[in-house]
Amino acid sequence: MRTVDLHPPGGSVTVMRDGDIATVTLFHPDRLNAISVAMWRGLREHFERLSTDETLRCIVVRGAGGNFAAGADIAEFPEVRHGSAGVRAYHLDIIKPALQAVRDCPHPTVAAIDGVCVGGGLEIACHCDLRIATASARFGVPINRLGFPMAPDELAGLLALAGRAVTLEILLEGRVFGAREALQKGLLTRVVADGELAREISLTTQRIAQGAPLAARFNKRIIERLSPAVEPLTAEELDQCFAYCDTADHAEGIRAFLDKRLPRFVGR
Repeated sequence: MRTVDLHPPGGSVTVMRDGDIATVTLFHPDRLNAISVAMWRGLREHFERLSTDETLRCIVVRGAGGNFAAGADIAEFPEVRHGSAGVRAYHLDIIKPALQAVRDCPHPTVAAIDGVCVGGGLEIACHCDLRIATASARFGVPINRLGFPMAPDELAGLLALAGRAVTLEILLEGRVFGAREALQKGLLTRVVADGELAREISLTTQRIAQGAPLAARFNKRIIERLSPAVEPLTAEELDQCFAYCDTADHAEGIRAFLDKRLPRFVGR
């Protein structure tokens, strides 16, 4: 067993290799594993490297300290998402490539979910192949309270799993809900009792690793190919997606979160 570690400021991403199974861990426990820019970059780097390792048969993604991930690290927003260019770069140059690296990984991926799995954490889980959670895990995308929508490439994973109606419910209400409801909504593969996650993940990865790795990679590739194709957004549509960043409501949502108060949205 060997461990590869990145230690950027504001959280880290680690990889532990045990035979033909790798475990990627999001580590920022004092902030419920809120995902910093350095962590998004670390996630991308690790997955791009692991994707080229043909000796692997499965990758587990988990969070440290009893939580999966509490979304992006909003404390960084005033600095890393400043102005239109900053917001666009944050989503298209930092988050999008990280999620693509998870999605495009040729090896089977399993999200091991405990505690909080919201916002960016849910986005990462949605881009894994399987999602197994404890009964007490909590899910949602409460960004309507922050005054901004979900970016297109981040929305794609949620929409592919939950469909139009459920995705609208999740985003419009911004409600945080439990694992059983997440299972009913199609977000999870299965739910296990608290305390049983490690055992279930071990059994799941063993079943995957005992299968033919070439067949697993082929299945992933062909299923992706057979999935309904969606036309990419035009440049004008993409501009419209990020136009919100110049609104008063967007600024108010971030300020209110950092000030630990309820936002006062005015619709402009």
